[in-house]
Amino acid sequence: MTTSMLRPPDTRPDETLTSHRRPRNLAASVARFSARHRALAVFGWLLFVVLATALSAVIGTVGAEDSDYGNGESKRAAEIVDAAGFPERAGEMVIVQSGTLTADAPEFRDAVREAAAAVEATGQVENVNTDAVSEDRHSALVTFDMKGDPDTAADRIEPVFDAVAGVQRDHPDLIVAQTGEVSIDEAIQSQVDGALGTLSMLSLPVTLGILLVAFGALLAAVLPLGLAVTAFLASLGLLAASSRFFPADDTVTHLMLLMGLAVGVDYCLFYIRREREERANGASPEQALATAAATSGRSILISAFTVIIAMAGMFLTQDVTFISLAVGTILVVAVAALGSLTVLPAMLSKLGDKVDLGRIPGLYRRKSNGRFWRFVLRVVLRRPGVSATIAAAALVALALPALGMRPASDGIEGVKHDEAAIKTYDRVQTAFPGGADPATVVVKAGDVTNPAITAAIEDFKAKAPATGQLHEPVTVEVNPDRTVARISIGLSGTGADKVSEDAVHTLRDDVIPHSLTGVDGAEVAVTGGAAQSVDFNHALTRSVPLVFAFVLGLAFVLLLVSFRSVVVAVTAIVLNLLSVAAAYGALVLAFQHGWGSGLMDFQERGTVTNWIPLFLFVILFGLSMDYHVFVLSRIREGYDRGWPTKLAVSRGIQNTAGVITSAAVVMVAVFALFTTAPLTAMKEMGFGLAIAVLIDATIVRAVLLPSVMAMLGERNWYLPRWLGWLPRLSHN
Repeated sequence: MTTSMLRPPDTRPDETLTSHRRPRNLAASVARFSARHRALAVFGWLLFVVLATALSAVIGTVGAEDSDYGNGESKRAAEIVDAAGFPERAGEMVIVQSGTLTADAPEFRDAVREAAAAVEATGQVENVNTDAVSEDRHSALVTFDMKGDPDTAADRIEPVFDAVAGVQRDHPDLIVAQTGEVSIDEAIQSQVDGALGTLSMLSLPVTLGILLVAFGALLAAVLPLGLAVTAFLASLGLLAASSRFFPADDTVTHLMLLMGLAVGVDYCLFYIRREREERANGASPEQALATAAATSGRSILISAFTVIIAMAGMFLTQDVTFISLAVGTILVVAVAALGSLTVLPAMLSKLGDKVDLGRIPGLYRRKSNGRFWRFVLRVVLRRPGVSATIAAAALVALALPALGMRPASDGIEGVKHDEAAIKTYDRVQTAFPGGADPATVVVKAGDVTNPAITAAIEDFKAKAPATGQLHEPVTVEVNPDRTVARISIGLSGTGADKVSEDAVHTLRDDVIPHSLTGVDGAEVAVTGGAAQSVDFNHALTRSVPLVFAFVLGLAFVLLLVSFRSVVVAVTAIVLNLLSVAAAYGALVLAFQHGWGSGLMDFQERGTVTNWIPLFLFVILFGLSMDYHVFVLSRIREGYDRGWPTKLAVSRGIQNTAGVITSAAVVMVAVFALFTTAPLTAMKEMGFGLAIAVLIDATIVRAVLLPSVMAMLGERNWYLPRWLGWLPRLSHN
């Protein structure tokens, strides 16, 4: 194939460029190289995937440890505890409860004693304690620690479960049930691992089915899926290497598959559909591929950079979860873009018309007619002002509930409460407020057993329950060197809700300053689920403006350089922010107000998981720009050919309607699968992503964008004279 075969069409006659001002198109250059060296591109890609996958298997991925998580004071407290040399233990408890009998009743006392003896007889536990009795005296706790390494405690807990079940059988009139760290972890893992694995596998056939409908041909449908899957596998190897610097969160691989399918399939759709369209218009296979490389290939490059920029903003949070998700997404998007720009044109240049092998009667068509979107555009462009007003008003109305968003840590409240251990956790939490998820007050000094600090701890134990927000049982544990004391105390509220977070503030701002602070130079810090939620929200509030400024600023620069227009860059950012705001509003209605609890099967908490809004912003901004860049490139392409702006807008959106609809259906379907996950946070993520893509691909792309651009007319392409030095990048 000669260079002329991959030369893009002519630009506008009045903008013919001299040789030193020739438009730059990296995507077309890469495609030319790949088309000339097909074997190198294809086998090089396969070798890269194999080596990267092997790297992952050989060196493994470094997972984030508990000490990597956290923010502020709670993280400092955790670090003190980790360095103090406390014996590592996995705590468990058995609740003995009756609706009629009190703890003084003989049968009740017998059940408590038998439960303690039964678990101790297994030889797997230590530090058995039976002192805790609820305020109403209808519940008692048998607390104990699992012996040995807490990381392997799950392997040894089955005899303990059996022992507790035996006591329950002997006392059918009482409730005798077990919960704790190991029990709950086992219950959650049994829910999550199977469900996420199933969802990940389901996403593949769902995506393939949609692609078969979109292309109407088996090979054309398999090609994007194959590229997306191989990009995902290769990115896992790169994740293993990067985890040496940025430890990987447990959920990152699921997100990588999600994003790999979304962008990998999108990029291939952009490329293959454009090549098909050019062939339908009479171009030769070489000319069709050249045009697809110079147009869709360039859109892919800009889109990938936009997603990467958006995800890079999460590094500013300095939070291990956000950073891990950012690294994973950046890797899979970069690899998917690389494959789309190299191996895909190589494959298409080899296959030619054979890419449509396995045509499905009734579904196959080389060029989409887009009749529905043509009708919508006619209506929109006939009254652009009215159309823009109605669409913007609808999105603003949907976004309004986001003003009342209440972010909070989900903790155990974010999983289904249908497992025995989690139901028992609820019983403990009700009978002993905060007892199932207590706060931990860490006191560090030269000797925490000296009289001054001992007296201060006793003062703390007296003052804390008097607040009404802090509860028994209060336990104190000292490390072997006697330099750190760990005080456990119950909090009002459930999990990390507002009530328990208010209790944390009372603990930090009132009780501790009047009992422990300043005694013998002691350092005091508070951790625990509710304290971690408070510190996370504080850190997030501080970092959100930085992330927004970083993402919006760099996206503006990228769009300005790509389209040489201040107006296009500003309009794109405003429309995408409106789309994200509407998604936020829908999220609040569905989860915080509970409108979607019946449909999506989750426990309403009156909050939104605290990490979801920022995560959705960076993901949605990147993905929505994916479509936006593709449409704008097609509009700019028409404008550069000399079409009036309104005609360029109309034809550009009509010509991209089919591919964007197909790409959006893939994304919405894959994201929507995650609304069936057992974790509420995963449901929120899937719902937020799906609804935002749906909004962006319909209201924003088909109504707001064309109406706003039609009203602006030639002003869309405004570029100040002092920015005339910006490089000219070819759009065709």
